Amino acid sequence: MGERGFKAVVLDLFDTLVKWSPHRLPQMEIRGKRIHTTIPWLVPDLEKGLGAAFRLDRFIDAYTGVLSEIEAERAAHGVEITCHERFRRTVARLDGAPSHLDVLAEQLTRRHMAAVRSVTAAPAEYAAVVPRLARRFRMGILSNFDDARTGREIIADTGVAQYFEVIVISAEVRLRKPNPEIFRRLVDELGLAPHEVLFAGDTAREDVAGARASGIPVVWLSENKGEFPPEVAPPDYAIRNLTELPALLGVD
Repeated sequence: MGERGFKAVVLDLFDTLVKWSPHRLPQMEIRGKRIHTTIPWLVPDLEKGLGAAFRLDRFIDAYTGVLSEIEAERAAHGVEITCHERFRRTVARLDGAPSHLDVLAEQLTRRHMAAVRSVTAAPAEYAAVVPRLARRFRMGILSNFDDARTGREIIADTGVAQYFEVIVISAEVRLRKPNPEIFRRLVDELGLAPHEVLFAGDTAREDVAGARASGIPVVWLSENKGEFPPEVAPPDYAIRNLTELPALLGVD
């Protein structure tokens, strides 16, 4: 593939370079379903911040409602709504909501994100791919993630952050894949034409459709993803996971 003229390889973050393991989070029942969630770890901050007005069931109702609203906003407008904003909206709907909404929202954000980071890591065989590719290509990351601070901490945790020349996180630019504008920000930061960048990601709509709509060649990581959706234009290339990318690119 060297003859195709790629000058940069850009990776998605979650389920591409790193894996997160939600099964390591505590379980609780929400609307009749047992799910893994950070909510049990948020309760002490909520009790302290809301006092006697705190009711877990009301928090869960408000929180799940806000999550649904945010998903709709993201889908309709291609924007990112930060984790801080998610908690701010939730707390604002509760009885006894404090005047210092932003303070409590940030406490909840940091607690939640510490939990997310604690169950997220790059498999050693994935991290090892990065310096191999960096010998031939400029490297970047483009990630949908709603907290920039934690996103960059997770990248640092991989041990290969120094190889990434450009890092674009949706929370920082308030845009979200598959919005073509976030891909344009990426290629502008690289100073390259779209066809000179190869993007690697695991999601059909955000990664594959988003990159293709922006004129960026894309390789889909198919492991544990099932069949590629027939309603989405297929990727330029498909591999199982990141360990197969060097061979695809002819890198030793």
